[in-house]
Amino acid sequence: MVRIDRMADRIPALDRRELVAGLGAALLVPALPPPAAAQARPYLALQAKPGLIGLRAGEPDTPIWSLQGQIPGRDPPLSRGDVLEIALGNELPVPAVLNWHGIDGVPAAEPLAARTPLAPGGKQKFAVPLRHAGTFVGDLRLLGDGQARPASARALIVRENEAIPVDRDEVFLIEDWRLHPDGTAIAPGTDPKGTVPLYTVNGLTLPDFPARPHERFRFRFINGCQRNVIAVKIEGSDLRVMALDGQPAEPFLARGGALVLAPGARADALFDMGPPPGPPAGSPSSILLHDGTAAHAIARLIASAEPPIRTAPLAAAAPLPSNGLPAQLDLKNALRIDMSLGGPQADWVTPANFANLAAPAFRVKAGRTVVLALTNRADIAAAFHLHGHHFRLLDRLDDGWKPFWLDTLAIDSGQTQRIAFSAEYAGRWLMETMATDWAAPRLVRWYSVE
Repeated sequence: MVRIDRMADRIPALDRRELVAGLGAALLVPALPPPAAAQARPYLALQAKPGLIGLRAGEPDTPIWSLQGQIPGRDPPLSRGDVLEIALGNELPVPAVLNWHGIDGVPAAEPLAARTPLAPGGKQKFAVPLRHAGTFVGDLRLLGDGQARPASARALIVRENEAIPVDRDEVFLIEDWRLHPDGTAIAPGTDPKGTVPLYTVNGLTLPDFPARPHERFRFRFINGCQRNVIAVKIEGSDLRVMALDGQPAEPFLARGGALVLAPGARADALFDMGPPPGPPAGSPSSILLHDGTAAHAIARLIASAEPPIRTAPLAAAAPLPSNGLPAQLDLKNALRIDMSLGGPQADWVTPANFANLAAPAFRVKAGRTVVLALTNRADIAAAFHLHGHHFRLLDRLDDGWKPFWLDTLAIDSGQTQRIAFSAEYAGRWLMETMATDWAAPRLVRWYSVE
């Protein structure tokens, strides 16, 4: 087994086990205009509808299911403290449910536990208080297993109220697709035999990012893959990690320049273009992805012919402003729960079979710390995602925690990881898990904060 602090140095040569072992213009909804009383609030109208994506040069576009906004690529600007009004319309032939990764403490928006799936032709609206700045991701995939088409994901960016010293703020949403020879794409939860994997960044194959000398990028890397754990690296460059899963971290250099992300996980990282003269104008540097079987060039940094953006590089970045998560967790008086992932068991169910009447995995009083011991009993790594709260990854001796917050974690076969969170928000919250295999089902349970 290869630890995360070693695997980043070996991105060109990783195998699947090594990779997973290291982890921890669309229409408005016509019947749902912005409420008059909330005109001052940012408003996002989304349509779940059939869409197309170009995956093969010179070939017809591939049909998928998409989550489209009013104007593609033009969501309203959002800042910490805003209340976002969301309207969702379903133009798909199947029920749809909107699932956000990273937005804590909004029980009324919780899929399945609070919001039932939206029937074809249906419309709904709800408000989401944006308590935290950060990089979030939403999708329709909670009910996506075995459907006629795979569904795309979309980023949601909530900016800090403070100025952040960067020149470019770029979303980098990575998604994977599995195509048959005729160009049709399959949904997860189905047998991928006879298909080939393809990757896109922001819906494009091999996009270019021009860069000037001394230019600083904030890349918001999002693993929007269906099941894959991935490692991402900018060829010959360092990445300074500033946030994980939407929450600020103490800045640190990614080991070997590589970021390892479970499906649904996010990392905000700074990249500084080097000084002049640098490479000749037009020279590319590959941004590489490793999926445990091979390395893929998924995007390129292109040296710009423009002059340096400044005469000297920017100083080392200070930590991002805190979102106010607790500095300490009371582990001594924590509620401790052992939970198994993978293997035959009756506790986890598919989202289609989720029932609110089922007993929760646990109940906890608001304000108490919860420690979950997550043991993966399957023969392949599993991903775990906690709704409603972010958690700390505990040290092996259970006497401290890593200096960052997460909401998503990969756990290798046979491994136990312990996580802790403060049950701050009352409500009914989901937990998700799935094996890191295309054909594996997504499974859910729920917990109650009272």
